[in-house]
Parts: sequence; structure tokens; C-alpha cells
Amino acid sequence: MAPIILWRYILRSMVGPFLFGTAIIIFIFLSQYMINYLPKLAGKGLGLDVIGEFMVLNMSWILVLAVPIGVLFASVMSFGALSATHEVTVMKASGMGLIRMMVPVAVVGAVLWGATFWYTDNVLPDTNLRLSSMMQNIQRLKPTFAIEAGQFTTQIDGFTILARRMDSTGVMHGITIYDRTKPDRLTIVSADVGRLSFSPSYTRLIVDLTQGEVHQSRISDRKPYRVVEFNTHRIVMRADRFFYEKPDVSGSSRGDREMRISDMQAIVDRSDSIITAAQHSFGNLLHQHISTVTHAPSATNGGDGLQQADEPYNRALGLITTERTALETELYREDAERRLSSRYEVEIHKKYAIPFACLLFVFVGAPLGILTKGGNFGISAAISLACYIGYWVTLIGGEELADRGMLAPEIAMWAGNTLFLVIGVVTTVRVNNR
Repeated sequence: MAPIILWRYILRSMVGPFLFGTAIIIFIFLSQYMINYLPKLAGKGLGLDVIGEFMVLNMSWILVLAVPIGVLFASVMSFGALSATHEVTVMKASGMGLIRMMVPVAVVGAVLWGATFWYTDNVLPDTNLRLSSMMQNIQRLKPTFAIEAGQFTTQIDGFTILARRMDSTGVMHGITIYDRTKPDRLTIVSADVGRLSFSPSYTRLIVDLTQGEVHQSRISDRKPYRVVEFNTHRIVMRADRFFYEKPDVSGSSRGDREMRISDMQAIVDRSDSIITAAQHSFGNLLHQHISTVTHAPSATNGGDGLQQADEPYNRALGLITTERTALETELYREDAERRLSSRYEVEIHKKYAIPFACLLFVFVGAPLGILTKGGNFGISAAISLACYIGYWVTLIGGEELADRGMLAPEIAMWAGNTLFLVIGVVTTVRVNNR
């Protein structure tokens, strides 16, 4: 009965730090993200409900990262407080070592591991897809989003726009606008500089042009032909396509972070089968290529030196060139599929690796808390931050190496977990045997 009472006491001491640590991480990540995106959201007429949904959808992926560090912070702070008040010493004197103290915490960590994994595989892909669609709709509200430098744009009804150059602020240079709003008249406007913006009601697009000409003529009769020069000129266009619409994800295509493990595994299996087929085809083509080269006839020599090759030689040379092209094609296909397979395998292992940190950080945080007596907020936060930065560096670095094909996906994604698991187990055993 005594161990159960102590276990309940330990768990109760961890609830507050866990909730606090998780909330702080969510707040920090979300604040940083919103600061970066506020300039992009400002001035687009978005309602508070849209901005609120944008924040909630971002909290979805932040939550997956915050829960493991919440466990780490709670473990360090709770066991550090027990050590600072000598409660750990009392428990050890009563026959309860560190490993027995950690049993309920490890159970809770395992439950959080399973819950986070389920959330990552079943909920997060849908929220990521919705967030991606929402971002596309929000970006569509930016007037210059529809215009690409050096390309004709027809997304604005009744107008074709060519901006030969655009600077970082969205100001267009070397503009030509074809006005097709009046079927019996052709109007072409050219200007040196142009700025595209919304009207105050967000119902119209306004193009302010500087230093240019307006050319007008009738479709049926090119005469008379008018040319009007201007210093400043304004064109007003309808903005129907630039209103914000609620994201509809029913027919949206999914990226790797918007798929479940089963969907990504199907892509990996398909890529592996294509790789196998490409390797088999490459082997056959290589054998055929060697045979062709071996039996290829030589060019004929005449009295004047090396003469034009005869017809069999030309046919063999053409066949060799074709076979080499086919070999290169198979190599390219194998390499492309291998990269695709590796990218999705990285995401699959990441879905397993990050939730596992909920259990992993129990074995890291508890002994570190006892060793450092980190019962106060400052020490606990510093230890948690240092551990999490180290973990995150190994995760991001492994992902980068795997994407470049320099490391196997499973090694890249589990290297950090393996390192911290060894540290946690060794530290736990040493503290338990003290």
C-alpha cells in the first residue's frame, strides 16, 4: 500500500510542471510563428475567426513537440524537488530505489507515447492539410501573388498582365496590360512602374501606373488609333478571385507531412518495386550493351586513312548510343525513386521517433533532477532546454543527412533517441545504485 501512496504523491507533483511546461512551449513556438506571419496576415481583411482558426491549426503540430518537453520538464522539476527536500533519501531508506519511484512516471510516459503517436498519425495529417490549404487561400489575398515576373497573367478577369520585373516589395517594373473588358475595343497600357493594391472595401484591385502610354483601337476597324501618354494612371479591376474562402480539403492532394503512415508506406513500397524493376532492367541493358560493344564491327580503312564507316558499323554505333541512353534513364529512374522513398521513410520514422521521446525523457529527466536537485523553475528549465536542443539538433541533422542520401532514414531518425536512451539508462542505473 505504501508504494502506491508514494507513487500517487510523485504523480501529483508532476501534473502542474507538466501542464506548465507544455503550455510554455506552445506559447513560445506559437508566438514566434505568429510574429513571422503577422505581416502576411495584416491588411487582408481577415476576420477574427479566421485568425483564430489559423492559430489553432498551428497549435496542432506544436503540441506534438511540446508534450515530450513537458514530460522532461516535469520529470526534472518533480524529482529535483524530491531530492532538494531529501524525500528521495527517505524513500531510498524505506527500500524504494529510483527505478521503483519511476514506475508510475514511466507508465504515464508510455501512455503519452501511445496517445501522441495516435494523434500524430490520425489527427495531425488532417490539420496540416487544412493549414496548408488555408495558407494558400490567405496568400491568394495578396494582390501581387497572382503575378509572376516575366510571365503573362490571366487570373484577373478581363485583363492580361505582363510584369517584366518585380522587386522584393511587390512593385512591378516594365508593365504591359491588355484590357479585354470591352469586346469591341482593344486597349493596351504600358508603364515603367506599377503598384497593385486592394480598395478599402477589398472588392476591387487597383493598379497605379507611372510614366506610360495607353494605346486604343477598335477590333473591327483599326482606325482611328489613339495613343495617350500619362505620368500617372489608375486602372480598377474586379477582385472576385481574391476573396478569402474557407479551405476545402476534400479534393486536395497531400504532401508527406499530410499523410498517415499507411499512405506513406504504400508510396515507399511502390518506389521499392520500381527500384527493383529498374535494377533488373539496368542489368539486362548492361549485358546487352556489353554484347553489342564486343561484337560491333570496326570502321573500314581505305588508302587515304580512316574512311567513312560502313553501314553495319553505323547501325552498331547507333545501337550503342541508344543503349547507353537507356542505361542512363534507368539509373536516373532508380535514383529518383530512391530519393522519394527515403523522403517518405524519414517522415514515417519521425512519426514514431518524436512520440517515443515522451517515454525516453522520463529516464533522462528523473535522474538528472535528482543529481542537480533541480526543484526550482530556473534549473529545471535550463536542463530541459539543453536536453531538448541537443535532441532537436540530432533530429533535424539526421533528417537533413537522410534527405541528402548520406544516412539511412531509420538511423537518421533514431540516432538522437538512441543517444539519449543510453544516457538515460546509464544515469538512472547509477543514481539507483547510489
